Amino acid sequence: MKIKASAEDYLEAILVLQKKNSRVRSVDIANHFNFAKPTISIIMKQFRDNGYVTMDNDRCIHLTEKGAEIAIRIHERHTVLSAVLMHIGVDEDTAYADACKIEHNISETTFECIKNFYEKSARQPEA
Repeated sequence: MKIKASAEDYLEAILVLQKKNSRVRSVDIANHFNFAKPTISIIMKQFRDNGYVTMDNDRCIHLTEKGAEIAIRIHERHTVLSAVLMHIGVDEDTAYADACKIEHNISETTFECIKNFYEKSARQPEA
């Protein structure tokens, strides 16, 4: 199932925040994106209804297997594409911003080719 780029960004943000803090609440996501908490609460309800996240009694948000699968895929794309762009000389801020745009639209085939090419070229000593 294809979901919107913004939804992929929210799921990736939950993953990243979980790695940093282990506990993620709506306010953490709101702060991450500089959005109002009510906006994030509405989105998290939609994610719960669609099976991407669960919320425990402490109101902490947890990715489901379905949500984690998407978050991990998008985070890998973001990480690899940012690294590739910086490797070819793009400054860090631009690389992260552009990777965020590219990661949602690139095909799996093209991404895997870029990833494999980068991994091979990163292992080669520079001349």
